[in-house]
Amino acid sequence: MACSAIPTLAQDADANRFSLEKTDSGFIRLDRRNGALTLCQEKDGTLTCRMAADERAAYEEELDRLEKRVAALEKKQGEGQPLARSGENLPSDEEVERSIGIMERFMRSFFGLVEEFKQREENSPPNKT
Repeated sequence: MACSAIPTLAQDADANRFSLEKTDSGFIRLDRRNGALTLCQEKDGTLTCRMAADERAAYEEELDRLEKRVAALEKKQGEGQPLARSGENLPSDEEVERSIGIMERFMRSFFGLVEEFKQREENSPPNKT
């Protein structure tokens, strides 16, 4: 019941990410997350937005950076080196147990709420209108 709200919230956040403004030559789309502007045109009932030159350059730079990172990781892996140092950034046993305890309390509380909602629904009189 409560889980079905999670996808809706994600959709709402995505729906509010962009705003469109009509211009003489089409539309301008504003990405509210990063402030990027994109020119869009309507053709045959479909809105098509294309990357501007500066967006394209940033996109290409990010692709190059990621390709270099992947190549370096693949090289490490090919040399038999571990991709991460053993034990680096791993939580201690105490931290793991504490996290499990927190999750257990959360789950018990959540399922308690589910049972409470079930009881309310079972005990409520049918709606006769």
